[in-house]
Amino acid sequence: MADVPLPRTGYTVRPGGPNLGILAVVSLGLTVVGLAAGAIMTGGHTFASPFSAAGQVAAYFQENSDAVRLASMIQLGSAVPLGIYAATVYAQQLRLGVRVPGPGIGFFGGITAAVFLMLSALVAWVLSRPEITTDVTLTHALSFFAFIAGGVGYVVGMGLLVAGIAVPALILGFVPRWLAWTGLVIAALSELSFLSMTLEPIQFLLPIGRFGGLLWLVAVGFLLPQNRSVANREAR
Repeated sequence: MADVPLPRTGYTVRPGGPNLGILAVVSLGLTVVGLAAGAIMTGGHTFASPFSAAGQVAAYFQENSDAVRLASMIQLGSAVPLGIYAATVYAQQLRLGVRVPGPGIGFFGGITAAVFLMLSALVAWVLSRPEITTDVTLTHALSFFAFIAGGVGYVVGMGLLVAGIAVPALILGFVPRWLAWTGLVIAALSELSFLSMTLEPIQFLLPIGRFGGLLWLVAVGFLLPQNRSVANREAR
C-alpha cells in the first residue's frame, strides 16, 4: 500500500465564501427596492399599520394586492443574502481565531432574522390574495403576524447578529473602535425593541435596528479581516 503524503505545514488557507460587504449591500438594496416599489405602485401610500381599524387594513390589501405581492417577493429575496452573511461571517470569525460564544450568538441571530423576515414575507404574500382579504378579521390577524415577525422578530435577531460580530471585533481590534461601539449601540437598541410588544411608543426602535443594522453590516463586511494573518498585518 503506497504511503499517503502528509499535508505540508505552514501553508496559507485561502478565505472561502462570498464577500460579506457585497452580501450586506445586496440585502440592503433589495430592502430599499421593495419599499420603493411598493410606494410607487400604491401612489405613495404607506404600508397599512395593523394598529389601524380592521376595515382600513383589509381595504389596503384589497386595493393594493399587486404592490403587496411584489414587495413580499423582494423582501423574501432580501432574507437570503442575510442568512448567507450570517453563515459566512461565522466561518470567517473562526478563521480569525475567535473562540468565544460571540460567533455562535451572531450565527443564531442572523439565521433567526432571516427566517423571521422570510416568514413575514410569506404571510404578506398570503395577504395579497383576494380570497383571503374578503375576511376582514382574518386579514387583520395576518397583518399583525406579518408585522411582529418582520418587525420585532427580525430586529431582535439582527441585534444578536450585530452583537456577535461587534464584541469580538472590539476586543481583538478587527475594526475601528468607533465602528465596533456603534454596533454595540445598534445591538442594544435592537434587543430593547422587544418591549414594543407591550409599549407601542417604543416601535421607533424597529427601523433603527432594521436599517441601522444593515448599514453596519455593510461597513463591517468590507472592513473585517479575512484571516488572522491579514489581521496581524493590519494591527502592525
